Amino acid sequence: MNRLHLLLLLASLLPTACGGRAAWRTAASEAPAEPTRYTYRIKAVYPHSTTAYTQGLCYADGLLWEGTGEYGRSELRTTDLETGRTQTLARLPESEFGEGIALVDTLVYQLTWESNTCHVYDRRTGEELRRFRYAGEGWGLASDPEGRKLWFTNGSANLYELDLVTFRRTATRTVTLAGEPVRFLNELEWIDGRLWANVYTTDEIVVIDPATGVVEGIVDLTGLLPEAERTPATDVLNGIAYDAATKRIFVTGKRWPHIYEIEPVER
Repeated sequence: MNRLHLLLLLASLLPTACGGRAAWRTAASEAPAEPTRYTYRIKAVYPHSTTAYTQGLCYADGLLWEGTGEYGRSELRTTDLETGRTQTLARLPESEFGEGIALVDTLVYQLTWESNTCHVYDRRTGEELRRFRYAGEGWGLASDPEGRKLWFTNGSANLYELDLVTFRRTATRTVTLAGEPVRFLNELEWIDGRLWANVYTTDEIVVIDPATGVVEGIVDLTGLLPEAERTPATDVLNGIAYDAATKRIFVTGKRWPHIYEIEPVER
């Protein structure tokens, strides 16, 4: 997702924004119970390349797996947390803008933004094994721990279930917060039975019940990257990874200098 596309999206939402509500919410409606709200505690800080326009993030095999974006610079890479050393496994064609990634068994799936293509790689070698086509844009991608299905976002308020073998949509849910659709759903991660999603242009992560689409929690990461460490090239919060074995949660942003291990703290 680039800045031009962001401006177009925000322009389409001006009537809502002028009403004093957050741009990613619609008009009020009857709502269920309010979600649990969290702030955070930083447990550890690791190096991250400021050239990485982070679109997808996963943790496996002791490494962070990252899909990056931008035309001519999109790739699939791994990063050693302690040293920040990266290894590029695959590069996308210059005509493609990389988006979210998901790891399933020995495979890595990588979306593209406007090219309607998902690349599937061998996790050990980075060799491309096949490609899937899909309609519309690709933003976020995740899989459940058992590798039974994929979850897909396209910048709307919809969360799509995908078949692993055919990449076809098998179910659609509208993600709602207090009864209102949540737009700009972006990077995804499965954490303890819930889907965590970055909300594009905000410092918030929503915690979604995948069975209903209801937002059960909001993690506010405002101030995570200090203003003193931001540059004109620094972009938004994006990227969630989870180490299920140690219960560690990692987050970062596009061209951020750090990856943060965080612990949500209920307000």
